[in-house]
Amino acid sequence: MLFATASYWEGVDVPGEALSCVILVKLPFAVPDDPLTEAKIKSIERSGGNPFYNYSLPQAVLRLRQGFGRLIRSRDDRGIVAILDPRVRTKRYGRYFLDDLPSCREITSLDDVEHLLKAAE
Repeated sequence: MLFATASYWEGVDVPGEALSCVILVKLPFAVPDDPLTEAKIKSIERSGGNPFYNYSLPQAVLRLRQGFGRLIRSRDDRGIVAILDPRVRTKRYGRYFLDDLPSCREITSLDDVEHLLKAAE
């Protein structure tokens, strides 16, 4: 099991059965007061764009896809990615995250997880 932190999104490789569950507590949006993020947001605003939809959201979606990819490294890999951030279901932009992930079964209850685990035994 791996709890994703900022360093998780880049450079971590745990192949095979050593990793079977990735828990994402929050969607991977960049910290808005990071100097590089701040500069990009200001640049987008100056040009009349929407910093959230033109920068923050696409970057976070890409990072989530990269995080998801840490679990599934080969055809034989299996596991569960748990996205605990309710925004993925409650905010309109949440669909962008789910639509960008590879095809997989979506479940929304712990009972369903338990049934899947028992079926895999």
